[in-house]
Amino acid sequence: MSSDPRVELAASMAEEHRAEVPREALALADEIRRRHGDAVAGVFFYGSCLRRAYVDGGVLDFYAVVDSYKAAYGSRRLLALSNALLPPNVYYVELPFEGATLRMKYNILSQADFSAACRPECSHPIVWARFCQPAALLRPRDAATSARLASDAAEAAATIVSRMLALHPQVQTTEELWQAAFATTYTTELRVESPETIASVYGAVPERYDKVAQLAVAILAKRGVVQGRVDGTQLQVRMADATRKAVVRSWKRKLPFAKGIYVVRLIKSAFTFGEWLPYALWKLNRHSGVTIEVTPRQRRHPLIWGWPVIFRLIRGQILR
Repeated sequence: MSSDPRVELAASMAEEHRAEVPREALALADEIRRRHGDAVAGVFFYGSCLRRAYVDGGVLDFYAVVDSYKAAYGSRRLLALSNALLPPNVYYVELPFEGATLRMKYNILSQADFSAACRPECSHPIVWARFCQPAALLRPRDAATSARLASDAAEAAATIVSRMLALHPQVQTTEELWQAAFATTYTTELRVESPETIASVYGAVPERYDKVAQLAVAILAKRGVVQGRVDGTQLQVRMADATRKAVVRSWKRKLPFAKGIYVVRLIKSAFTFGEWLPYALWKLNRHSGVTIEVTPRQRRHPLIWGWPVIFRLIRGQILR
């Protein structure tokens, strides 16, 4: 292991970000750049389509990292303001491609907000829980941008590992750590993923996650957050009681806030996303097998008539 585990983890993330991706993903990244111009510093491709390396029939997930919201939106000041006040803005796009239709969902974050959201001070895990996972960085502006975003991803990994070591001190292996991490962070969102789907995230590349956990623990040990190391896949790590209790108190205090912010983001997305109600129901069926029929009126006016459907899903714990 390198004498500086943070450098090693950032280098590992940078290599991962250079992964080859399907042409469809590149076409969609180019569409994002067309929409937001030179403000786009780079586009992250992540999620289930990346894990499977299979895009047919799926909605591809992206994060566009931009210089600033003003630069990304130009004269569309309300969109820039909403992105700044409650990032990210989320958009759904369908793009004709070689006789087929590509579908994507993309988020916009400024470089400053992305960096801040990878660190433990951020109250919501929406970024650090995603970018501790594999991602491909498409169309980065230059080498400096790639290095900066890889460094942020390394911080995201250190953040999630430190949080989970405090919240789940009983875990003994790297697999248990990651399974607890994904199950815990999904509780801040209205997710429909089954336990099997959550488990498959680690199961897709277990050696990769084991290495990330090893390096993240080494970073935390060097910073004095924990003592110990990872031996193979065994966690031999101790965290001071005062540190652990402070993290637990902070998590419990911020969890209702994080869930509330997620709901507000959903409402805000209704103004930017487009056909969000049919998309939500499509995704629900894909992940859980549950089919909900909506009326033409609900499709035409989802902001007025669509929310009863969503609330019914929440009450039934289909969305949670």
